[in-house]
Amino acid sequence: MDLKSLIDDPSKLPTISKLGRQLIASFSSEDVSVTEIGHQLAADPVLSVKLLKLANSAYFQVSRTIGTVDAALQMLGLVMVRNLVLGSSMAGAFRSTTGIDLPQFWRYNLYTACVARWLAQRTEVNADRAFTLALLHAVGQLQMHVIMPQAMAPLDQQMNVLAPGRAQLEQQIFGFNYGDVSAELAWAWKLPLPLTEALRHIAQPLAAPEFLEAAALVHLGAWRARAEVLGWSDAEQLASYPAEVAERLNLQPTWAPALAARAHQDRSQPMMPPLGELSDGLEALFE
Repeated sequence: MDLKSLIDDPSKLPTISKLGRQLIASFSSEDVSVTEIGHQLAADPVLSVKLLKLANSAYFQVSRTIGTVDAALQMLGLVMVRNLVLGSSMAGAFRSTTGIDLPQFWRYNLYTACVARWLAQRTEVNADRAFTLALLHAVGQLQMHVIMPQAMAPLDQQMNVLAPGRAQLEQQIFGFNYGDVSAELAWAWKLPLPLTEALRHIAQPLAAPEFLEAAALVHLGAWRARAEVLGWSDAEQLASYPAEVAERLNLQPTWAPALAARAHQDRSQPMMPPLGELSDGLEALFE
């Protein structure tokens, strides 16, 4: 099976709600009616509950209760609401995916997004863009399991879908990897070209024709997320740390606990909070 055949028919594309399609279109549109989006959210009881849950979560540390969709939309902003709908749409579209531990996969995805956003806030990369990119970076893995489950089964037995060498293994077997599929889905959804190209290079950001900082941040976020959900020891984290990628971003190896314990560099950079704390309340994105 070639890459294009994974999305060459509308029936193969994940089903996204009308509101989801409208919010995806907002990536490249300057004429977005927040009022209309608010009305559509209010008319969707499931998304309304998720939106209010997200707005009142510990993540945003709001001192008062957010009780209406309009107030939640104003507080969260269009980007985070778009992320909520994207996450919810993906979770709904891939609710039964053979060969993947979905709770573990979504937890990994959320952790990757939170780490990428936290790191982006310490660089010149747009933090919201890094978060969105991370949310989408592994959706190709789900698409491959839905469209070509028999071909994926032997790979799953050989290597966990979240293993750092998974993209390379898929490249060897198929001639493409889940990052390429994520990029093709983004293209089919008419997402902006810079975001689409970044998705293609997250697995190997140093091999891209042009170094993309957002892709590199998600690469680091994926490393930290894997360490958490796969239960890596400190020694395993140290051995697998993508130091060259971090150096290109001018990030000292003191931001993660396993790195800070061994680092001798300047410790002026803050250490990242535990991932449970960093993502507290954002589980609504994938419910």
